[in-house]
Amino acid sequence: MDETSGQDAGPFSGRPSELIGRRIAGYRIEREIGRGGMAVVYQAKDLRLDRTVALKLLAPELARNDTFRGRFTHESRVAAAIDHPHIVPVFEAGETDGVLYIAMRYVAGRDLRHLLDREGPLTVTVAARIGIQVASALDAAHDHGLVHRDVKPGNILVAQGTDSDHPEHVYLTDFGLTKKSLSLTGFTSVGQFVGTLDYVAPEQISGKPVDGRCDVYSLACVVYEMMAGRPPFRRDDDMALLWAHQYDQPPALSAVRPGIPDAVDAVLAKALSKSPDDRYDSCLAFVSALRIAARGAATGGGTRPGAETGDVPGGPGPVPEPPAWARPVFRS
Repeated sequence: MDETSGQDAGPFSGRPSELIGRRIAGYRIEREIGRGGMAVVYQAKDLRLDRTVALKLLAPELARNDTFRGRFTHESRVAAAIDHPHIVPVFEAGETDGVLYIAMRYVAGRDLRHLLDREGPLTVTVAARIGIQVASALDAAHDHGLVHRDVKPGNILVAQGTDSDHPEHVYLTDFGLTKKSLSLTGFTSVGQFVGTLDYVAPEQISGKPVDGRCDVYSLACVVYEMMAGRPPFRRDDDMALLWAHQYDQPPALSAVRPGIPDAVDAVLAKALSKSPDDRYDSCLAFVSALRIAARGAATGGGTRPGAETGDVPGGPGPVPEPPAWARPVFRS
């Protein structure tokens, strides 16, 4: 490590530009490419293998928590062991100067958040094509006992595909910093989450045990947004949004975007069920059903039980009338 590595400042102090050109754990920082509340991602050069990588530096307070450090090490190893074409490969994870870091493949492209902001709603065909790649990645992670818990457009990278039949190649990223890791350390609690609340499953909000079906719900929120141009629920504040995920039925996609087959509404309703038991068992099962529905074929799913009466499937009865602060927001 060079002479700057021993400075008291540390990798997270000062302005981001101060890290450009600095060497950290065998990587030379070149530019910042992403930032969140608990981590910063840089494009960096691997000085040992002379390759470009994405280097994520986690906030220093996380490294000072022994529970998080243990969880981070375990989940990073699991993520690195997953060899899948739609999961960003993890090259290395470790600690240097009191900061945890993850080195991953650098993907030249943009994330789905930027794509949607620039191009607006996508066609059903494109949404399903992106969704099936994300679903495949999630199911592979579930097979390794890893639940992502933070599926959102910002964690889906869209790179150039191989040919006209595969115009985009999608990667799922950010397995190394899960909500489970943070909740075990006290950095999060019920009602406080890392990242946006637009895609969080009801059981995550209530603090119940989660499995891969919480990723089914989050993926369904992302797929809905890809086609509608907005997430299923929009509210004025976080508490109202949490209420909506737990109790409100999402607007039918066909009401937001005319021309969508009714069968697509039924598939999304099932994937967005409040109870995990009422959702698809896997992400691929959800997106496969969506593709069939989009072609106008019969899905056999019908209307979700309780959709007409307002009952929550698997719930204790009628949904309570939302208080004024939890009512929907309608914006043009």
